[in-house]
Amino acid sequence: MEQICAVDSALVPVAVVARDPMLEAGAASALRACPELVVVEGEAAESARVAVVLVDAVDREVLDLARARRGAVVLVVAEVTAVQALHAVLAGVRGLLRRRDADARRLTRAVMAAAVGDCTVPPDLLDRLQGAVGEPVSPALAGGGLSERERAVLALVAEGRETGEIAKELCYSPRTVTTVVHDITRRFRLRNRAHAVAYALRAGLL
Repeated sequence: MEQICAVDSALVPVAVVARDPMLEAGAASALRACPELVVVEGEAAESARVAVVLVDAVDREVLDLARARRGAVVLVVAEVTAVQALHAVLAGVRGLLRRRDADARRLTRAVMAAAVGDCTVPPDLLDRLQGAVGEPVSPALAGGGLSERERAVLALVAEGRETGEIAKELCYSPRTVTTVVHDITRRFRLRNRAHAVAYALRAGLL
């Protein structure tokens, strides 16, 4: 658990949002087990670095909430289709878990990944995302505007890998990985890593 939770020396404030008090309490309890996280409530929840949102389905209200949040959003949903997953990522959601898969380890991992800008999506949805209907693909990206290094980094981001893991896998420094992802999002005017992954999937580059 220590390796999963090590983002930096500061505690990561995380809020839990759910209509069902039992689900909210369960998620909060799981997150408190990580020593690098602090679950916040009330006014502090509005500015939390990460918000875990537990819902039954991905609808317009959920997408609007994701866009409005200042911090990262990890969405825990009862069921989700590839189309819904794509819309969630494009709305800025940085973590997506099915409720049945959201045990303490996976939920904590998704929150810590979101805290550093990484994106976590269920592996079985990644292949299907290419065929999902979403936003038009950036012309530059559709034209093959990614280098081999950028494509390799982005592919691992799509798998939900953390910056340190990507650096180790590709024999780069963590700083290089961060710079590569930043360059991609800036060059194609994308909102964040999650948005970059969604566009690359739509363009068939991953």
